[in-house]
Amino acid sequence: QDIQAKKFESVADKAVIYIVRAPMDSRESGTISLDDNAQITTFPGTYYRWEVAPGPHRIAGYAGESGLVKLDTQAGKIYFVQHTVRGTRRGGWQFTSLQQIGEQDGRKIAMQSQLL
Repeated sequence: QDIQAKKFESVADKAVIYIVRAPMDSRESGTISLDDNAQITTFPGTYYRWEVAPGPHRIAGYAGESGLVKLDTQAGKIYFVQHTVRGTRRGGWQFTSLQQIGEQDGRKIAMQSQLL
């Protein structure tokens, strides 16, 4: 699945959103909600491929974590959102953020990462 996801293929009747987390990010995990229907927990050096119906989508921090990105997606297009977590082992996560990033940066991070 990781090899297939790294082909970055679009889907004709859906939008594709990649949630990426840089390998050099904090060691702490971070949980986000996808349209308030699903949750994923990211770790440094991981990414998630989410195929969705075209239209508005909301990606937000979960259970007190900060960050929010709203995307109005189109069929056949690919989007990238970077999830960043800052914290320490002793103190846990202290700050999280979500930000839409460009395709080149998103692909680069995904290529260095493992599929969740």
